[in-house]
Amino acid sequence: MGDSNLIPWSEVSSWACNACGKCCLGYRVPLKPDEYARVAKVFGTNVVDFGLGKVYLKHGYGNRCIFQRPTQDRWICSLQAMKPMACKLFPFRLHSKPVYRKGDGSDYFFKGRRFHIYLDPDCDGVVAGRPTERFAKQLLPEIVQIGMGVRHKQRYSTSKYISWTPP
Repeated sequence: MGDSNLIPWSEVSSWACNACGKCCLGYRVPLKPDEYARVAKVFGTNVVDFGLGKVYLKHGYGNRCIFQRPTQDRWICSLQAMKPMACKLFPFRLHSKPVYRKGDGSDYFFKGRRFHIYLDPDCDGVVAGRPTERFAKQLLPEIVQIGMGVRHKQRYSTSKYISWTPP
């Protein structure tokens, strides 16, 4: 999806992953070099695609990420222990400049730095409205820290459902 439909964070009441699986349907997940190295070491290179100087997670059944598994009417990521940053951040998008006109409600200040945070409307977990305190004071700081690379573990920005672990 392009950036033309993104929702500024200030128009979102809350977000929670409901394991619907839409995040892994049709999206090309780019891997950073260190992420590619970890995935390839464990699973081999047959789980990735190469293109335009980038490496992506391969799609499997139904144009879904090869690591997405159905379980109890939900879709669970089997890469939880080494989930790529692009996956950790979805449906959030962090930008250094506004995507829309200046003053679009995307400004978010964290430790003296300005970010522009948006959410992808394709995610079923996005709830429109005035931001809740939990969303603004717990979830968004975690997303910014993950995006900055200073935090790796997810607490508020992942599914509450038990993850599937490969054998």
